[in-house]
Amino acid sequence: MTEPHHDSVDPQEEPDDELSLREKPMGFLDHLEELRWVLMKSAIAFTICAVGIGIFLKKFNIMLMWPLFKVAEDYPDMDMDLGTTSVMESFTVVIQMCVVGGLIMAAPFILAFIGQFISPALRQREMNLVLPGCVAALILFMLGVCFSFFLLVPGTIRVSIELNELFGFITRWTPGSYYGIVIWLTLGVGAAFEFPLLIVILAYLGLVTSAQLRGWWRHALVVCFVVSAVVTPTPDPINQSILALSLYTLYGISIVAAKRVENRKREPEI
Repeated sequence: MTEPHHDSVDPQEEPDDELSLREKPMGFLDHLEELRWVLMKSAIAFTICAVGIGIFLKKFNIMLMWPLFKVAEDYPDMDMDLGTTSVMESFTVVIQMCVVGGLIMAAPFILAFIGQFISPALRQREMNLVLPGCVAALILFMLGVCFSFFLLVPGTIRVSIELNELFGFITRWTPGSYYGIVIWLTLGVGAAFEFPLLIVILAYLGLVTSAQLRGWWRHALVVCFVVSAVVTPTPDPINQSILALSLYTLYGISIVAAKRVENRKREPEI
């Protein structure tokens, strides 16, 4: 006796691709509309952050002056007051504070908007990497910014003062030169601290392996010193070495992270 046939579907035969469940049928113009909203929301977030800095500009300026005030405590007889040399220099400083500060403060929101825009095109496994990747990028960048602001910037100022005293120069620093150093160092070091995340992404894509990274340790050390020499504006070997060794430590951490990524990629095959 034959059993009755049931029109049932084997769950294993069902597509396990969550991409088809999340993706909405959209045309080219619909994608452009979504992109336009992403740009608008990002612009609004940046504008709010930049205006907020403008409203509290004096307090924000005091915060940015902390490295100079900290170093000035060790040189009480030296006049390190900043002075403008052009009519528009103050306006330039205000624009730098609002634009750069606004971008840094709005970065988490902009990353969230971009992630929301690209999420329908990602599979579930890729979606699981978006949020941790954005969080890791933000943490690494802010870690680099804090490392530079509280350590490298005061060190650079101190080296400049020592050189001025050595040659008998009078210290006549301008706001443009000071804030230029602060912005260049903080953003440069913050961007340099992102490279471990880049290495982990390359390991996830299978372009590099942890074994290769371990074999490249000599080359990585040279690259770290080259990057530190480019980022730091002074030829001070102490600050350059501190930054280079910090980057090299991050390189070692990225090797460990790459190994974990490889192990997780092999888990489904076991």
